[in-house]
Amino acid sequence: MFLVKNTVKFKQFSRCLGSVARFPVNQGADKLPLASSTLCGPRFISTPLWSPAASGAGNAIVARCGQYKVQLRCISTDEHQSSHPPKRKRPMLMDFPQLVWPSVIKTVRNWIMVHFIIRPYFDREFSLPDFVQGAKQALQIVSSSLAGGEVKQLEGLVDRVALNDIRQSLSKMSVAERYDIQVDKADIYFSFPYQVGVMFDESDDDNQKRFVEITMVFHVLRGLKGMIERGESVPLNVGALPEFRDKISICNYRFIKEFTKGVDSDWTVNVVNHFKPSDYIEE
Repeated sequence: MFLVKNTVKFKQFSRCLGSVARFPVNQGADKLPLASSTLCGPRFISTPLWSPAASGAGNAIVARCGQYKVQLRCISTDEHQSSHPPKRKRPMLMDFPQLVWPSVIKTVRNWIMVHFIIRPYFDREFSLPDFVQGAKQALQIVSSSLAGGEVKQLEGLVDRVALNDIRQSLSKMSVAERYDIQVDKADIYFSFPYQVGVMFDESDDDNQKRFVEITMVFHVLRGLKGMIERGESVPLNVGALPEFRDKISICNYRFIKEFTKGVDSDWTVNVVNHFKPSDYIEE
């Protein structure tokens, strides 16, 4: 245990330190006078707090107060920051808002849209759960092609305008970043339709065009399939655990299909986005 036997000397020592901290630091080393303290008398001599030679990290400044010797170490903030370089964020595939969680209001609207508009007037056999399963399959196909750089194979499944944007974004990614896009549908641990919408094109008076557009959100944990096969338990709050943070990604896909009378069409993708929440967490 450290004991202070002479409280008077200890108080003088503490007040001397306060005097050192108040010296100006914006003057040149050759213009700074030697400082003395009335508390410690002429025995307290201080060197300048800053000089070109002492501005780097690791340099020390020595002050003396009687029998006490004070050493102040200069710490460079640049050195501290350079040891933790900013983490590179993977370029976004498309300019689209990052959707993560469902909206209560939109969920209610989606249910109304499916049961009171789409099924009665567009497709009586439409099933939202079946659509979600098909969307997962599409996510696996599209992400695998993007990871391999095979964008041309997605023609007919992904909108042409979207493909042009995706092709430009892929050119800015490294091989590892492209590989990280690939998703196995068995690794999806949470998914939901964020928004279901109906659009009408009245430019043709004789035949009004009708479209249904559904935006999906997928939460993916890389390696989830292997964990299940090994019998490992998956925590319910997996998204909040640090050990799984870098393995989690979120995918936003928007699907569209034309339901105009007399037109036979398939679901296509017009928005593709993959991002990792860990890239946007402030360290």
